[in-house]
Amino acid sequence: MKQMEGLKFRRQQPIDNYIVDFVCFKNRIIIEVDGGQHAAENNKDRERDTYLHGYGFKVLRFWNNDVLQNIKGVLEVIRDACLNHPPLNPLPSREGHERGKSSVKGGAGAK
Repeated sequence: MKQMEGLKFRRQQPIDNYIVDFVCFKNRIIIEVDGGQHAAENNKDRERDTYLHGYGFKVLRFWNNDVLQNIKGVLEVIRDACLNHPPLNPLPSREGHERGKSSVKGGAGAK
């Protein structure tokens, strides 16, 4: 997925201490495609989603099976989210946040 409705997506993009599967910076949408290991890591995923939401991102998660077996449905959900999640302006303040000094577009870390 490189583009949808004229919006560009980047793959395996670092955002602070995380690497997200896909991101559209213009509309602040993150797409994660999860394998079976994520069923056991539900709390970590929630913590990660909350952190990214603090930067104004909406996180969409899909199971691998959904992507493989229902790609049209997955793309429709992504399309709707892109059209209905305009970029936040201005971005939320990060004052008082532990990692607030990090750059949203940079950083390293593991997923």
